[in-house]
Amino acid sequence: MHMIYLALAVWGAIHPMYYFVSWFSENGLDLAGMGAAWNENAASSGLVWDLTISAVTLTLWVLAETLRTRTWQDLIVIPATFCIGVSCGLPLYLYLRFKPR
Repeated sequence: MHMIYLALAVWGAIHPMYYFVSWFSENGLDLAGMGAAWNENAASSGLVWDLTISAVTLTLWVLAETLRTRTWQDLIVIPATFCIGVSCGLPLYLYLRFKPR
């Protein structure tokens, strides 16, 4: 499972980035426009909120576990989650959490 988590983290980083890079190449670095596109209809707004709540939940879990275990390197999951997405952050955390230490 350990290597499957790593593969999912890599896939979760690369696949969404393809779409973000495509959007930015068509529209420039217009973050306000991207935010507007994310909320263009009820389906995409629901997905944005689903992922936001998942990202906050993952962040709280990582913080609680990091304070308990003192594995500070696991905090890298937080910027990965908010800069790339939950599709990268969650499998990355599972990879880090279950790797042999």
